[in-house]
Amino acid sequence: MENALTRWLQSTALMRSDVEAFIGFILAVGVTLHALQRKRRVSVAVGWIGLAWLSPIFGTALYLTFGINRVSRRARRLRTKPSDATKLPDTDDAVVPEALWPLDRAIRRITGLPAFAGNAVRMYRNGDAAYPVMLAAIREAKASIGLSSYIFRDDPTGAEFCDALVEARNRGVKVRVIVDGIGGGYFRAPVYRRLTAAGVPAALFMHSALPWRMPFLNLRSHKKLLILDGRVAFTGGLNISHPNRVSLKPEHPIRDTHFRLEGPVVEQLAVAFAADWAFVAEENLDAEPWFADLEPTGSSVARAVTSGPDADVEKIEQVILQALACARKSVRFVTPYFLPDELVTGALSQAAMRGITVDVIIPRVSDHRFIDWATRAHLDPLLRAGVRVWLDAPPFDHSKAMVVDDIWCFVGSANWDMRSFRLNFELNVEVIDADLAAQLDAFMRGKMAARLSREDLAGRALPVRLRDAGVRLLLPYL
Repeated sequence: MENALTRWLQSTALMRSDVEAFIGFILAVGVTLHALQRKRRVSVAVGWIGLAWLSPIFGTALYLTFGINRVSRRARRLRTKPSDATKLPDTDDAVVPEALWPLDRAIRRITGLPAFAGNAVRMYRNGDAAYPVMLAAIREAKASIGLSSYIFRDDPTGAEFCDALVEARNRGVKVRVIVDGIGGGYFRAPVYRRLTAAGVPAALFMHSALPWRMPFLNLRSHKKLLILDGRVAFTGGLNISHPNRVSLKPEHPIRDTHFRLEGPVVEQLAVAFAADWAFVAEENLDAEPWFADLEPTGSSVARAVTSGPDADVEKIEQVILQALACARKSVRFVTPYFLPDELVTGALSQAAMRGITVDVIIPRVSDHRFIDWATRAHLDPLLRAGVRVWLDAPPFDHSKAMVVDDIWCFVGSANWDMRSFRLNFELNVEVIDADLAAQLDAFMRGKMAARLSREDLAGRALPVRLRDAGVRLLLPYL
């Protein structure tokens, strides 16, 4: 009897093992077929397929959570139609300096948008400078306020913004607020609750309280955008949180850079906000008071560039690649996270090898140690090609800015990593303005005290180098 029971248990165990192996095989095949059809980057497809076959259940669970783009957001046409942009002359556009005609033509085809002259752009450092101006603009708004932020903390700074928005709504201003479903606090979303309780129309971007209905963990709205009366806009890297008020010496200070814009380009920013609001709230903001007739107010040429895993896929990365290809003298940029793919690192190396001065400024220590580790394993080919890498001293700086040939600027929310280039919904602004370029250049040069060398990288202990290289392998899963 005991032998029969033993044989039965062994048979059951073998059968269970066979069933588990069969299920694992089906799951791995499913991931393989989906990745082969949907993943455009070979390294990403290979990464997911390898993980699925190595660990079918765990790999499939990760793929379902992070690897599938389920966004099917309908692209909204801008009030300035893409067809109007393509009708502009390719090589005789007085709006853009002649030296930038090839770059302008490429960006126009990427975005479907023209560059507008007559804009005024002003730069602010940290929340200490930007928040008072933004709050004053909210308090002075007469007709409409649109605000979108990745992080919107329920702290003293966040409360001040909430109070200003509620007061604006109470005096008859139309207010709409978008907070990212993860960045705004996944489980509690306190600012969202505070605003809606006060009667302010607010929405969480791609959020569900039910985990099994939250398939967008990897697809976030990373935009930072404030638009007032359809005439004035603020955008850049600045979230809404107390640590951005550096002068108050918070426990974990975060430096950042933000921009105020006036002029015709504000319409493109307003359309970007309206498209997001239509997506999260199914309300169209396509007329007054969200849009206004805009007159020239300055000397900057500007154009909005949106990017996301829907109709705008990889547009910001494509613009950066075109800027690197068209550079004649210099490329300088600062980014808090630097983990680009092979296309961008190759373009940076090629620019440096053809004699362009290429300066990359990254934090010595960011707010994510794993990113720092992976970044170090990413840098040797760039240094070997002649790219100069500079380490910015603490406190952590969240700024994102690029200057090419002392005139072409690219600022906004996008980091130089695959998450921003491929997964997040981002918004940058191209600005052609020598004065702003000089201001950004001076800001970046102030960070170029400590240059990283190949010897510094090689001098790391072997366990550290292996750790960094191992973390870098996670890039395809981002």
